[in-house]
Amino acid sequence: MSVSVQEADFDAGAEIAALSVGREDVGAVASFVGLVRADKKLGAGDTAAVQAMTLEHYPGMTEQALDAIVAEARGRWDIFGVRVIHRVGRLLPGDRIVLVAVASAHRGEAFAACEFIMDYLKTRAPFWKKEETRDGGHWVDARESDDHAAGRWSSGAD
Repeated sequence: MSVSVQEADFDAGAEIAALSVGREDVGAVASFVGLVRADKKLGAGDTAAVQAMTLEHYPGMTEQALDAIVAEARGRWDIFGVRVIHRVGRLLPGDRIVLVAVASAHRGEAFAACEFIMDYLKTRAPFWKKEETRDGGHWVDARESDDHAAGRWSSGAD
């Protein structure tokens, strides 16, 4: 189980492959890679071009929050390995932001744990995003849809 918060990019394929190296008990690895989008929906069909996104965090506190999320996933599902990488700093459209990868004996547990970790990361980890558009920079508010996605895990729907 490994969590990293870093400025450097990552090789998603290598990180995913590392979860099963030398392990004959791994039957599934589920993963999610999040990218910086070039457009942001403003509502009513309008969009704004995102030129860059800057991610900030509290060192130490962020890793602790991610470790707690991974520990909670391990308590819910029988998983063999987890790799979470979240980038910080200034990122451009198309850049990788986050990787969540989970190894397990079976796909159902790997998929569920991966989705759970990502949903909780979006709502419980202390990251702040500032988007730059041609109209200037603005901080990104939490999305209601992210809260809804994370809320289903606490309702026993897993």
